[in-house]
Amino acid sequence: MSLIEQAAKRLEQLRQAGVDLPEDNAPRSLASEAKAAETVPDPYAAKAQIAPTVDQTVAKIEPAPTKSPSVPSRRVELNLEAISASGLLVPQISRSQLADEYRVIKRPLIANAMGKGIAPIQNGNLIMVTSALPGEGKSFTAINLAISIAMELDNTVMLVDADVARPSVLNMLGLPPAPGLLDVVDKNSVDISGVLLRTNIEKLSILPSGTQHPRATELLASDAMVRLLDDMASRYSDRIIIFDSPPLLLTTESRALATHMGQIVIVVHAENTAQAAVKQAVDAIEACPVKMMVLNQARQASTDGYGYGYGYGYGYGYGNEN
Repeated sequence: MSLIEQAAKRLEQLRQAGVDLPEDNAPRSLASEAKAAETVPDPYAAKAQIAPTVDQTVAKIEPAPTKSPSVPSRRVELNLEAISASGLLVPQISRSQLADEYRVIKRPLIANAMGKGIAPIQNGNLIMVTSALPGEGKSFTAINLAISIAMELDNTVMLVDADVARPSVLNMLGLPPAPGLLDVVDKNSVDISGVLLRTNIEKLSILPSGTQHPRATELLASDAMVRLLDDMASRYSDRIIIFDSPPLLLTTESRALATHMGQIVIVVHAENTAQAAVKQAVDAIEACPVKMMVLNQARQASTDGYGYGYGYGYGYGYGNEN
């Protein structure tokens, strides 16, 4: 029996006993009892009210975001027989005139890159291969230099196709176009793992030029490019990075890139490039501390006509960095 029913029964008993009660006492008492009854908390109702709050709290608890792992570099197979047939250097043929010439060319570059040269060089392991004009053999030289360095026991090498206007490295190596340098810089990233190509030449990897961009010059001169170059230069102590860049007198991309290089190799087509053009190209990269001149297709005394022989001279600009 509820409190209200008990109260009503008691009032009825008092009336029957002749007790004089005001008429409004019962309603007021009943109302008070009813109000009191209404204020009694229902434990089940309380649980029902708490439950949604708990559910809402749980719904707001989310796992902490995790960093996406780097995409592994893609491996490509170079057709070494076809590469050799095109006149390029391959590791299997390590004793040849071409291989011996590149041993002479690479030795001072490696010494400078590893801090064993005449003086310390900032970003010495960043080496740009360029020319004054197109058609002088800079891409041929860049590829051969990279393959020759990959034959070293103590160094790895990355070949970067930085000739973003007329990329040719992948085509010369028999590979299709692929994302690369410009795509990474355009994203303001330093992660090249997703576009870097590992090859079947064990210590050689390739970074393609990437998707052509209308503001390629600005990208190569941007802070994002500087951060990428700093990361590339410092990530691995044994890595030497070869950049095949555009001709110095044809575009402005190479001049923007040259400001970040530690060493520059200028390829000159023997008996073809005007001396004035060579001087103008050298003046364009005056700030680089080390410049090396490679004479391409020089006439060999022991052969008839022209071959892929090289004359090599060194122009070190220590102290002329202003």
